[in-house]
Amino acid sequence: MRKFMFCALTISLLATIDTSISLAQEKSAKPGPITGTWTCLTHGGPDGDSSFTLGLQQDGEKVSGSVDSPQGGMDITSGTFKEDILEINLDTPQGSYVITGKLKDGQLAGSITLDGKPHATWEGKKETPPAK
Repeated sequence: MRKFMFCALTISLLATIDTSISLAQEKSAKPGPITGTWTCLTHGGPDGDSSFTLGLQQDGEKVSGSVDSPQGGMDITSGTFKEDILEINLDTPQGSYVITGKLKDGQLAGSITLDGKPHATWEGKKETPPAK
């Protein structure tokens, strides 16, 4: 009976320690530098300069989220962030867009292609969250 109680106590203690470590890791995990809302502007596209917003979530190198503009919005098909380079793929009825940008000094800037052909350049700045 003592052996059983000792084993049960040991298992319970190990489970508590494991849960505590998992919770501590979750609390200490910081969102990647791309996570957030980005206010952006395109240059040189067929409609001239145009604004859009990126709502991004970064999990390691994987990036997900959405793109919103005055013309409408959509979810990102796929995205990555590696070595300070963001790449977002959007599959639309007009074709496949690829938005690439380099993160430098807290801002993104790069190019947009449509079906592999140059379409526009762009730049974006991350919105500052409201003070708590």
